[in-house]
Amino acid sequence: MATIITTEEEKDIVREGGKRLGLILQVLASSAKAGVTTKELDQIAYKLITKEGDKPAFLNYTPDGSDRPYPATLCVSVNSEVVHGIPGSRVLRDGDIVGLDLGLSHKGLFVDSAITVAVGEIDDVSKRLVETTKEALVRGMNVVKAGARIGDIGEVIERYVKTEGFAIVKILGGHALGVHPHEEPYIPNYGKRGTGPLLKEGMLIALEPIVNEGSPKVTLDEKDGYTFHTEDGKRSAHFEHTLLITKDGAEIVTLVD
Repeated sequence: MATIITTEEEKDIVREGGKRLGLILQVLASSAKAGVTTKELDQIAYKLITKEGDKPAFLNYTPDGSDRPYPATLCVSVNSEVVHGIPGSRVLRDGDIVGLDLGLSHKGLFVDSAITVAVGEIDDVSKRLVETTKEALVRGMNVVKAGARIGDIGEVIERYVKTEGFAIVKILGGHALGVHPHEEPYIPNYGKRGTGPLLKEGMLIALEPIVNEGSPKVTLDEKDGYTFHTEDGKRSAHFEHTLLITKDGAEIVTLVD
């Protein structure tokens, strides 16, 4: 189950870690330009995390059910890549949309965040996809508080995404975290109000709407074992924040002022 953050020291740790992560993502967003390789973005992420004494959450992390550790600090997913893209020699081009998913461990507690950014000018559909996914995260976060249920989050996110003409990826979603980068409960981006596990004060959770332009179906790259692709080859977008649940709502620890 989720780590429960109870002490002021623990709260300060996740706040500090979250701010560091948010600032690194800002640097990565400004670095995602035409001509840059995804590996170069990964190198920036590693350097910025480790220079402050923190640890990358994903580098050499082995998820349940896998026998291959993730080989990079940053997940970089371009266009029809949905999540968990492994950085390499791919060169970013004008018109790409790029998902940047990053986590770090600060003094033993994990935080996780993701953004989708445009490289140069992108088409109108891609703009709507990115903005819809970003807004879906905001709407999901607005219903998070102690006493709410996970189904409350999923219902709000899914309903909004559908009204905008896009599709929720149902086999991927958010999660709790804390002393581990991924903890229970799993937090889908669809559901029914009043159902699912109860959210408790002090829980640390990551909400992450993952939205496809076309079909919600995705496939896993069998060669690398990590990268999910849209089945129809259309684009996908992804946003994520880490939240500390309070009595009256949720504090976004990865938000940078």
